[in-house]
Amino acid sequence: MRKTFWLLGILLTFYSCNPAVKSQNGALNYFDIKGYFEKEALRLNKSNPLLTKSVEVNGAAETKKIHIPDWAKELSIFSDSEINRNAWKGLFSTDKTNEQELYTSANKKVPVKEVLITKKDGRVSGIRILVKNSNMLYSSADTLSYYPDSLYRINKKQHIKLMAEKNYGITGRFK
Repeated sequence: MRKTFWLLGILLTFYSCNPAVKSQNGALNYFDIKGYFEKEALRLNKSNPLLTKSVEVNGAAETKKIHIPDWAKELSIFSDSEINRNAWKGLFSTDKTNEQELYTSANKKVPVKEVLITKKDGRVSGIRILVKNSNMLYSSADTLSYYPDSLYRINKKQHIKLMAEKNYGITGRFK
């Protein structure tokens, strides 16, 4: 089971490889996911909160209370879902209100299908990211949820052709 957790960690770390870029005038095209999670990692590294972390693979779960030594690494799957990539410019539709920002893409080349930013009193109160990848041999669907100082959740469904579907879940609850 530990090998599975280790493999899951590697997969989550190398989730994406395209760098985020700014538009010609220096402004980002969409919400700055990478920048937001870089700031969160710095804040959480400084406050060093106790976390109840659960990892579940196909129904088998393990839960521990821990302090995360490197929040940038812990939250990398979120920051790797950055939608401000040069190749994706103009591929997201945007719907903004005072309470939320919704970015969606139906483009097959873009794995990030939806980003929902909820706000309360002008501050981010939640982020949900939907990511889908598929090819002839492999398909995966990820739901990434983050609520500052409350919890984060990573749900992943993965299917490799000729193998059984695998379901992964990681939940971190702040104390």
